[in-house]
Amino acid sequence: MTTVFIDGSAGTTGLRIYERLTARRDIELITLPDELRKDKSARQGAMSKANITFLCLPDDAAKEAALLAGSTDTVVIDTSTAHRTLDCWTYGMPELMGMREKISASKRIANPGCHASGFIALMAPLVDAGIVKGDELLSCMSVTGYSGGGKKMIAEYESEDKSSLLSAPRQYGLSQSHKHLKEMAKMSGLDNPPVFCPVVSNFYSGMEVTVPLFASRLNGCIDDIKEVYRLRYHSPIVHFEDSSDENGFISSNALSGRDDMQISVYGNEERIILVSRFDNLGKGASGAAIQNMNIVLGVDETTGLIV
Repeated sequence: MTTVFIDGSAGTTGLRIYERLTARRDIELITLPDELRKDKSARQGAMSKANITFLCLPDDAAKEAALLAGSTDTVVIDTSTAHRTLDCWTYGMPELMGMREKISASKRIANPGCHASGFIALMAPLVDAGIVKGDELLSCMSVTGYSGGGKKMIAEYESEDKSSLLSAPRQYGLSQSHKHLKEMAKMSGLDNPPVFCPVVSNFYSGMEVTVPLFASRLNGCIDDIKEVYRLRYHSPIVHFEDSSDENGFISSNALSGRDDMQISVYGNEERIILVSRFDNLGKGASGAAIQNMNIVLGVDETTGLIV
């Protein structure tokens, strides 16, 4: 029986992990009473008993929690931004070349960001194949459900007297300093982060990440891109579906409630659109964290996931 402690189980990501794991017979969850949820000694004690510890905390709290875990033998899977670009942590995206093996042997795993997961899944294989140059200047648009903003944003969107401005899509990250940019560039093998345009909209969960390309800038064509994705992405968790749409539209919430990711390519021989669709709380957060745990445990990666 594998013992698991979720530090920050009251947050949106922690609650989804808890929900998935309570349905598993191979997992025993270690929980703390509410009055000890922020007690350092109690949390460290829980970590010392756990085979796996999930950190579902803000960045500063995750850094502190990682220090608490340092004196224990637990495997830490951090869902915050705090450790994603540190070389001493393993980036928890097994779809990257050679990363699955590193995750399986790691004690410190940094779970990818939601927007970042979609961008990296699209770009890393093309950079690896030489179709996109490492110094290429790119742009990226990403539409997400409001659950990505956590409990405060969820409450705002679900309030009966919410502002009318919340009824339309809202772009943010306007300063071009979004916290996902560093990992988007580093883990894709790019010299420069993209011009990034994230948009939050009035639906609970789901994500659609889009990267436009001019074919004239590529070392290849649209069919070459499709072939790269076809060879790389054929698992139940990340899968390539050639030009999958809904009567000429592609909805951002098509995979809401699921833990997989769909990769598709649209456009023509001149202008190409790359699209990844998934749930910002699934493959974009909790589902990815559980996938990483499954790899560490040596069980089927889809165990306990909805794919």
